[in-house]
Amino acid sequence: QVQLVESGGGLVQPGGSLRLSCTASRSIFSLYAMGWYRQAPGKQRELVAAFTSGSSTNYIDSVKGRFTISRDNAKNTVYLQMNSLKPEDTAVYYCYAHTIESNRGYDYWGQGTQVTVSS
Repeated sequence: QVQLVESGGGLVQPGGSLRLSCTASRSIFSLYAMGWYRQAPGKQRELVAAFTSGSSTNYIDSVKGRFTISRDNAKNTVYLQMNSLKPEDTAVYYCYAHTIESNRGYDYWGQGTQVTVSS
């Protein structure tokens, strides 16, 4: 099992920045994938950014050039640096991790952190 603890959400004006953190309860080297989803009211949860299969990164098109995912292996922590925030980035952001054990995949989720972009 993996426990994920998030921090860093809040209220920010358009154009501002926030950094989200997600700390895992075990080495992130053991995880097949780790990253961030978000869910806005009335919308489906969508993948924002993630590390997969080691160091490969994926971003949803709408955040490319504005968001950066990074990690600190020693701290078992993944970060999401969000710059040039827009009102449409408002959502609950969820950290997630995916593991593969005995040929089965498992998904784990953090509790979610609210990001609100508003003037």
